[in-house]
Amino acid sequence: MENGRKMDTVEQCDDDTQSNLSSDSEDTCMFCMIAKNQDKDTEIVKQDSELVCFRDICPAAPHHYLVVPKQHIVSCFSLFKEHIKLVERMAEMGRAVLQENGITNPNDIRLGFHIPPYISVPHLHLHVLAPTSEITDDLAHKFTPGTMRFFTEDLLRRTLEDDLCRLVCTVEPDHYHML
Repeated sequence: MENGRKMDTVEQCDDDTQSNLSSDSEDTCMFCMIAKNQDKDTEIVKQDSELVCFRDICPAAPHHYLVVPKQHIVSCFSLFKEHIKLVERMAEMGRAVLQENGITNPNDIRLGFHIPPYISVPHLHLHVLAPTSEITDDLAHKFTPGTMRFFTEDLLRRTLEDDLCRLVCTVEPDHYHML
């Protein structure tokens, strides 16, 4: 730990970067592979020097994208106040992709993050869904705002802004709390 923070939760996806995690996590992280354009089956919809956006392989809505940082960040529990701008840029990219695809009603979109243990890939990713009115019934429970399963981008950002109230994963299995 350095400055009270776990240092093994962040890993750069660049090939020449050293990290505290084993190289196995970078080599096997599907989202790191996509970020490095090493997955030929995934079409990158939009990218910049820091983020990539691509379609979810199991879409819950007609437009369902994931925005991921190129830097390997395990989950929302790895974030601190310094990451607020990253979360904002992820949301901006998601909104831009929706707008480029003709989705202009901000009241019919949903942006959010799954919270461990409800993540399928241990690499931070923002779900971008639209129209929310067409989220499939069988997957709607996974994207319900205000639950411990799904934090909206706005809630995560507000949580990170408050140094006294940040996401913490307790040591107890299957118990995650907002402190």
